[in-house]
Amino acid sequence: MKLHELKPPKGSRTRATRVGRGIGSGSGKTSGRGHKGQKSRSGSGIRPGFEGGQMPLYRRLPKRGFTNIFRKEIVTINVAALNRFDGGTEVTPELLLETGVIKAVKDGVKILGEGDLDRALTVKAHSFSKKALEKIAAAGGKAEVI
Repeated sequence: MKLHELKPPKGSRTRATRVGRGIGSGSGKTSGRGHKGQKSRSGSGIRPGFEGGQMPLYRRLPKRGFTNIFRKEIVTINVAALNRFDGGTEVTPELLLETGVIKAVKDGVKILGEGDLDRALTVKAHSFSKKALEKIAAAGGKAEVI
């Protein structure tokens, strides 16, 4: 097989069916729409969610909850992600942003305790989990709340 002999798999590239072009084409006259009815008319069709007059699902289900407009969006990272920094480094949200560990600071950064930390770092963040505080202290580092 050579590059000029390559062919797409059989049936993967089909021509668009030209409907309404005579009975010999197999999709002439009604163009695959059947006879009469709402779906055979031009420019129409039923809207998404319409169930023929039956109470639609989105109205049968009860409403629940609300959106808190004052919700704080906290960015979380695990202590394992801090191993990329050299020992003795002061890790701040700005540094995390610069190095690409987080994409945005938003309303704060929280350090969680998943994984292991094997170097002493001074970590500055808006909040810490108990496990994260233990692991940072165990590695000989410091955790400071901003």
